[in-house]
Amino acid sequence: MSTPVAPSFQPVIEQIAADIAATPGRGRPADYIPALASADPHRFGMAVAELDGTVYGVGDWRRPFSSQSITKVFTLALVLSLEGEALWERVGREPSGNPFNSLVQLEYENGIPRNPFINAGALVVTDRLHTLTGDAAGALRTFLRAESGNPGLDFDEKIAASEAAHGDRNAALAHFMASYRNIDNPVPDLLDQYFRQCSLEASCADLALATGFLARHGIRADGSSLLTRSQAKQVNAVMLTCGTYDAAGDFAYRVGLPGKSGVGGGIIAVVPGHCTLCVWSPGLDERGNSVAGVAALDRFTTLTGLSVF
Repeated sequence: MSTPVAPSFQPVIEQIAADIAATPGRGRPADYIPALASADPHRFGMAVAELDGTVYGVGDWRRPFSSQSITKVFTLALVLSLEGEALWERVGREPSGNPFNSLVQLEYENGIPRNPFINAGALVVTDRLHTLTGDAAGALRTFLRAESGNPGLDFDEKIAASEAAHGDRNAALAHFMASYRNIDNPVPDLLDQYFRQCSLEASCADLALATGFLARHGIRADGSSLLTRSQAKQVNAVMLTCGTYDAAGDFAYRVGLPGKSGVGGGIIAVVPGHCTLCVWSPGLDERGNSVAGVAALDRFTTLTGLSVF
């Protein structure tokens, strides 16, 4: 892995922002969640956080947005830190090849989701975190506040309510897995925790900083250990192979980094041993990934030479 092209990432991300601004076609916001449907697809922010917490940003990099599925990375890490390998008895580590909210595979795979980043898998992880902590969403918020250094980071109750009102597919997934005894908590409680988790608002700066433990091989911002080096590698590996819905292969081909997207338009990415990134632009492609976000990360690895390959 090569070193960055400049001592500061600022010139690089400013060039990327200029390139993105000149690129037509930004996709469409997630319209199946009414509270997200009105987002402006031309918004763009990007932040890069170094291992010591130095952050560079451009555009709307300090504007909070709905993290959505990005939070699945942090709940996964928290559960692994608490119960280790036992989690993998309940959820797999393979790409699904189907949409993130698909019910198709669950029946013939006996209620075991393919990976922790599709909705079914994330529900299992949230269920485990709720069992282990008594408040899955609260544990997530506490962790992200500490790692980002932003004590005001919080849930957007309006978005959580909007998701709950249109969450029939997630309810079906949860009830189906409960029938296979792969869910421990009452389904209504789990869904409340899950919708609150996904509604968490954070900025590119917040999320780039919060992801830093994966670039530091499991070490938190305060120097304590959240994950072993091996566990951090596992999370990064699942992000690379499963983190961008059913477009993970294309994301690996274009970007070459572990990444996790959310339908709020954000994407986090990790350069192990170097830095972490978050980019946000709410216009999505047909598979739920930010059009400008993927393009920006593609430009970043091209310009810097920083990649896992």
